[in-house]
Amino acid sequence: MNQAISFDLPIAGMTCASCAGRVERALAKVPGVQAASVNLATEQARVQAPGDTLPALVAAVEAAGYQVPAQRLELAIGGMTCASCAGRVERALRKVPGVAEVTVNLASERAHLSLYGPADSAPLIRAVEAAGYSAQALDDAAPTGDDAAQRLRRESWTVLLALALAAPLVLPMLMEAFGGHWMLPAWAQFVLATPVQFILGARFYRAAWKAVKSGAGNMDLLVAIGTSAGYGLSLYQWWAAHPGHVPHLYFEASAVVIALVLLGKYLESRAKRQTSAAIRALEALRPERATRLVDGREEDVAIAALQRGDLLVVKPGERFPADGEVSEGQSHADEALISGESLPVPKAPGDRVTAGAINGEGRLLIRTTALGGETVLARIIRLVEDAQAAKAPIQKLVDRVSQVFVPAVLLIALATLGGWLLVGAALETALINAVAVLVIACPCALGLATPTAIMAGTGVAARHGILIKDAEALEVAHAVSAVAFDKTGTLTSGSPRIAHLAAVTLSENELLRLAGALQRGSEHPLAKAVLDACADGGLDTPPVEASQALAGRGIQGRVDGRVLALGNRRLLDELGLPAGELAACAQDWEAQGRTLSWLLEREPTPRVLGLFAFGDTLKPGAEDAIAALDRRGIHSHLITGDNRGSARVVAEALGIESVHAEVLPADKAATVAALKANGAVVAMVGDGINDAPALAAADVGIAMGGGTDVAMHAAGITLMRGDPRLVPAALDIARRTYGKIRQNLFWAFIYNLVGIPLAAAGLLSPVVAGAAMALSSVSVVSNALLLKTWRPDEATTSAKRAEGAREDTRTPA
Repeated sequence: MNQAISFDLPIAGMTCASCAGRVERALAKVPGVQAASVNLATEQARVQAPGDTLPALVAAVEAAGYQVPAQRLELAIGGMTCASCAGRVERALRKVPGVAEVTVNLASERAHLSLYGPADSAPLIRAVEAAGYSAQALDDAAPTGDDAAQRLRRESWTVLLALALAAPLVLPMLMEAFGGHWMLPAWAQFVLATPVQFILGARFYRAAWKAVKSGAGNMDLLVAIGTSAGYGLSLYQWWAAHPGHVPHLYFEASAVVIALVLLGKYLESRAKRQTSAAIRALEALRPERATRLVDGREEDVAIAALQRGDLLVVKPGERFPADGEVSEGQSHADEALISGESLPVPKAPGDRVTAGAINGEGRLLIRTTALGGETVLARIIRLVEDAQAAKAPIQKLVDRVSQVFVPAVLLIALATLGGWLLVGAALETALINAVAVLVIACPCALGLATPTAIMAGTGVAARHGILIKDAEALEVAHAVSAVAFDKTGTLTSGSPRIAHLAAVTLSENELLRLAGALQRGSEHPLAKAVLDACADGGLDTPPVEASQALAGRGIQGRVDGRVLALGNRRLLDELGLPAGELAACAQDWEAQGRTLSWLLEREPTPRVLGLFAFGDTLKPGAEDAIAALDRRGIHSHLITGDNRGSARVVAEALGIESVHAEVLPADKAATVAALKANGAVVAMVGDGINDAPALAAADVGIAMGGGTDVAMHAAGITLMRGDPRLVPAALDIARRTYGKIRQNLFWAFIYNLVGIPLAAAGLLSPVVAGAAMALSSVSVVSNALLLKTWRPDEATTSAKRAEGAREDTRTPA
């Protein structure tokens, strides 16, 4: 156990002195704790114990009934070049007292930490620097876009200069293929190769020295040793050559390898920058200033100066500076980059607007409801950042390999050198083959294979309104075999509409007019459905007099001199009116789970005028979504609390065979668990609020709707708009992203498994090995970037193509 240190733990949930005493006693029982004191006022515990007891301390506090809240911190890490570098930074940060979790992303060059205690970056930065790298708190770092662009420009000039100096060295070798025999003088080769080796290639020596000091190895160490060996051999051959004899030099190998590696790192940096384009695009949506209305006067203020409840003026073409509610004006909002909705969304008083969306043609006054980090846009950015920072479970294999990769390559290189010498080869041949082994073995591709695919996949998904919460959800989603849908608000609109109507003595339009007159001014959902139908048909509703509600039965009023009533079966029975010819319709529609309303005339002649059947309407795209899942071989289930008749109507309309009706919200999770027990990998799709238990119980929870906190936390995937077609799209981008991860890892492993033996066997020169090494990293990142061309409609079209392929292989009956 390591040396005891003192550190502070924040404690949440304490309310009195006895709570503090309980926590103290719980901490004191942990083996290794030398002292523990709890301050109720500051809600902190000062503990003197070895640093590796932190998990046990947290567990003891939680077992006592309290919590140790963790804080988040991000560091920008500089100097990492391969997977082993990322692993070394992780291990260094984990040793810092108070660090609960740490994930280092090679592609984004960031460390994401979860800390117990104050979020002090100083000891973390010191630990990273002691490991041989640089670190900076993200808040203190320069803007990532500007910094990356400047670094890319510097790298481009370095690469161009290295290629320009290396080109004359490799030219004679190229001429030999065409029968030319010409070679630069030894002094000229020395002059061209030396600045490439020690000035332009100085970065490899610096990084290699830091790695050696920390007792580890990385890609830079391999490049530095390999090229130095080739350069040193050339100097020896030049010095030992007899006067008048032209020695065989390898200056071109060392210079070209460094130039190619620099070119590969430059192309890799450019490609990695594209993988984070989604984050930059979302961050660019945040306006820096807003127009606030104070006492009728407009004032230009910084976003940081706004307060909740402020009245803001948003002119046509401007971005909404904060989440809010429209107080005045009408317009449309372009929310494409936030929700993926391609069409402008109409906005009127009472409608909500989202920060970052673009106001259309009208001037709007909005009342702010959320600012800064509380806005939907800020939450989306945090979700995408977390997903891109997270490690997929498959990455654990890469982490284990990267820890032993560089030492193993060094041993293989030494074995290659010794093996060639043992079989009688010249030192020159043995050394060159060992150099080829060192140069071709690049752990960069392994380190980039998973994070670049995750960044590209989650980024393109976010642009189309699909937020993937973490890499684990993405990895599980690709294997989903069953999707369970909630009905109301997921597959249906959630608001009733008139599904059927039947009139006895009137026309259908007249029946609607009279019913609409009774419902004028009512806020009841069924009243809205009647009034919407009147508006859709262009019908004017006559005025109503003496309108009154009939508790538990309906409504009544005088229309066109007649006393009319609109209500349920209870009202019909109360008035003793027979259903007559509408009885059969009523029975059929009730069996379908419809809600019925009878239009009755009470005076002058009591009679039944007509019947309305109300039902929830299917969402546009619901049928396409189920069909796309079916073509993929994914079985759809309907889980709803509605009656069996209503559930059956929706299921039959969509082609869903498995229906679970009249299921209480608390039992939906049990239904999902039963599906999982039958061997299915289950995705649950709901609104993220009353379906939260089922979303959590599923292998993958998919929350539909407006990106509420409940939806984002309960589900692994959140759909920013209520389009059911995004469900197969989300599973499709997960499948494609996981496919890219597997492709990248396959090629990264195969590259080394094939390349290293070839180099050891003397079948690859250092120049070819250097080119192959550079190509491996670039190809992995470029393969991941192919995900950026994905579109949600591809989930349907590719599914149709798959279905067509299956149909083509069927044997005709």
